Amino acid sequence: MVGDDGQVVLPLGLLAEAGLDAGSRLLAFSDGDGRIVLQREADAIERLLGEGTL
Repeated sequence: MVGDDGQVVLPLGLLAEAGLDAGSRLLAFSDGDGRIVLQREADAIERLLGEGTL
């Protein structure tokens, strides 16, 4: 459920399965109608830097 302030609470099991801890920095983006993707901030930066090098 999305709260009035826009916050969403994720189950601890899901976070553990994804390798995330409380306080993990995440990026959120839309991936189509009704779908939101969360990605570790560090992984997104690494991916961007990796794509820019040969």
